[in-house]
Amino acid sequence: MNSPKHVAIIMDGNGRWGITNKKSRNLGHKEGLKTVERIIKSTIKNNIKYLTLYAFSTENWKRPYFEIKFLLNLLESFLNEKIDELNENGIKLKIIGDIKKFPNKIQFRLKSAQRKTDKNKKLLLILALNYGSKSEIINAIKSIKTKKIIINESTVDRFLYTKGIPNPDILIRTGNTNRLSNFLLWQLSYSEIFFVKKMWPDFNERDYKNIIEKFKKIKRNFGKI
Repeated sequence: MNSPKHVAIIMDGNGRWGITNKKSRNLGHKEGLKTVERIIKSTIKNNIKYLTLYAFSTENWKRPYFEIKFLLNLLESFLNEKIDELNENGIKLKIIGDIKKFPNKIQFRLKSAQRKTDKNKKLLLILALNYGSKSEIINAIKSIKTKKIIINESTVDRFLYTKGIPNPDILIRTGNTNRLSNFLLWQLSYSEIFFVKKMWPDFNERDYKNIIEKFKKIKRNFGKI
């Protein structure tokens, strides 16, 4: 039976859940943060060592200004209120994406949170922020060319944000949408993909456990017979 080491999640459906249940997209995002906390705990419980969450894409800047502002405030509140708890629970935080577009105070807190948790080993929590996979791959190839080294799979791996991190075994996307949305396109080439109809705020530990159990029964050949 396969035991996953790395799970990646596209946390889709917060806004739609908020409109349906709270008459507010922003309140859906706030509710989705509670699911994040539950899934982090469940990831540790299931002895999974890497969890990547697609928190803010490069395309999310196209959303209305007030929604973007709310999302950034939610991120800042999470860093202010939860980083000590993450640290106490042995969770290391890593950010992938270009954070230079974020306000300076958020950039500072993201860097500070990564430094504070750097020695932790129970779980590597990877937040994809202002992340786009196509840009990541293009930037990796540009970096390789400046080094004047051979471009192959191994060298591309070395210049991605995820250098040194095993590729996801599982991708979960909630929200009843069946696409990858420019997320870890290189890294997901052999991942098992599970599309879930539930919106992210409704996704629970039992749903997560069921996916893990299904994954364990999959025979993974990686192109071999």
